[in-house]
Amino acid sequence: MANLIEKAKNQIDEIVRKAYAAAALKGELPGGAELTGTVEIPKDSALGDYACSYAMAAAKTMKLPPRRIAEALLKEMDLSGSYFANAEAAGAGFINFRLSDKWYAEVLAAVQAEGEDYGRADKKTGERVMVEFVSANPTGPMTIGNARGGVLGDSLASVLDRAGCSVWREFYVNDAGNQVELFGRSIEARYLQIVEGEDAVPFPEDGYHGEDIKELARMLYEKYGDSYAEKDGEERRRAFVGFALPYNIALMKKHLERYRIRFDSWFLESELHKSGYVEETVRLLEENGYTYEKDGAVWLRNTDFGADKDEVLRRSNGFYTYYAVDIAYHRNKFIERGFDRVIDIWGADHHGHSIRFKATMSAPALGIDSSKLDFLIMQMVRLTRDGETIKVSKRTGKAITLNDLLDEISVDACRFFFNARPDTHLEFDMGLAVRQDSENPVYYVQYAHARICSLIAALEAEGITVPDCRDIDVSNISTGFEQELIKQIALLPEEIRLAARDYDPSRINRYVIELAARFHRFYNANRIKGETPEVQSARLKLADATRRVIANSLNILGVTAPEKM
Repeated sequence: MANLIEKAKNQIDEIVRKAYAAAALKGELPGGAELTGTVEIPKDSALGDYACSYAMAAAKTMKLPPRRIAEALLKEMDLSGSYFANAEAAGAGFINFRLSDKWYAEVLAAVQAEGEDYGRADKKTGERVMVEFVSANPTGPMTIGNARGGVLGDSLASVLDRAGCSVWREFYVNDAGNQVELFGRSIEARYLQIVEGEDAVPFPEDGYHGEDIKELARMLYEKYGDSYAEKDGEERRRAFVGFALPYNIALMKKHLERYRIRFDSWFLESELHKSGYVEETVRLLEENGYTYEKDGAVWLRNTDFGADKDEVLRRSNGFYTYYAVDIAYHRNKFIERGFDRVIDIWGADHHGHSIRFKATMSAPALGIDSSKLDFLIMQMVRLTRDGETIKVSKRTGKAITLNDLLDEISVDACRFFFNARPDTHLEFDMGLAVRQDSENPVYYVQYAHARICSLIAALEAEGITVPDCRDIDVSNISTGFEQELIKQIALLPEEIRLAARDYDPSRINRYVIELAARFHRFYNANRIKGETPEVQSARLKLADATRRVIANSLNILGVTAPEKM
């Protein structure tokens, strides 16, 4: 699809190289030099729409002042048929270019032709990428941290998809190990307290104390009565976990779907154990001399791979650690399922673990290119209202969960706010998130979209429809506000490319806020209705293109684009 920013930069490179060849042929510049340099968009558009540094970069090789090189290149430049109206030397030797109507027209034509696909990469890269995110323990409700990880993972997956990757979204279910055993004991204790009395049955010191555990116990009692009270403890816990885990996982799916997140796979940890894959992976490490025994446990020589400490793989009681299971799981991702790249979304408390784990993945026997494993580490979230930190739900009086938050704040606001830069701590202002004014960024963007839809509907009622690009003259939209809006529209494909490269979907937040701002400035300064037919038609087309690009941007973020507000 069209990336008019990239096309303009490439065209400047071609124009400058042809000019240099002509100048060298005439003896105006030394021949045989290799032109290098950059083409950038100046922050101040008064300096031009694009600026290149080729003359400055060539000064040392050509042994000439950069300004003289720039002027020699300008003499030989042919801009006819290009995206540029003119070029000039500036400063110490920059060459500044100004865009022509041809470029502005192509931007609008690209949006019209590509529609919902505007912003997508030209072609699929063929790269299969897994994004694993949320992966909350199914032993309790999803937290605010899970809420942020869910949005970041889902938005990143959308960005990667639009950048040309084949993307797989995965939720890793920790349905085995110590936390599940403790989950079973916690439910068992609450169940027996219902049957025998709360004071008659002690609750595990390290058990799960949440109301959700009590609710699960009540559900079991309502379904089975006291029939499990006399059964063997291990059988009872196995039955309780067999009931509670699927129930919690189904609840997670329900809450995440409410949050507009759907996964391609819910991968069960228990399957790794049942298939023998964890055992096989640890044996592979043992056979290649990467382990040693200490105090009856099997340790991985992780320091051999650059980590700051070794890790236990199998405890003295014969049980595998979460670290061993993680290695098997990631080996499964790369070796068994053939993903080219894997991205894990982890919380800030896993930063040290991610460094050690990446070192582990470089073990030659695993057959994995560890450079293909990446981690997006997200910082913590603090909920506030009127400057006060909020830790409990007004409705339940307990710690706020994802579902509680969605009862108070719209999904649109949650998704937009949580997609802020992942590498910074997030202060989520719940008061701001429900405000309906320009201070609320998601409202500000959605209002721009609705404003355009209302404009189009009002004109359609008068028999005036959005024209085809071929039927407008872009010279009729040549004011500064209009051109700045078209430049912002043209940036979406480039922003998607950079967001995918940097694993930073928050670029799309910032992009669409600026797009809305430029639209509001354009609309407040330039009439559409009541202008001459030629100007009205061209400005209406620009407004409609803006509407399309706002909708595409919000779609990446999983946010709706309302037609009325």
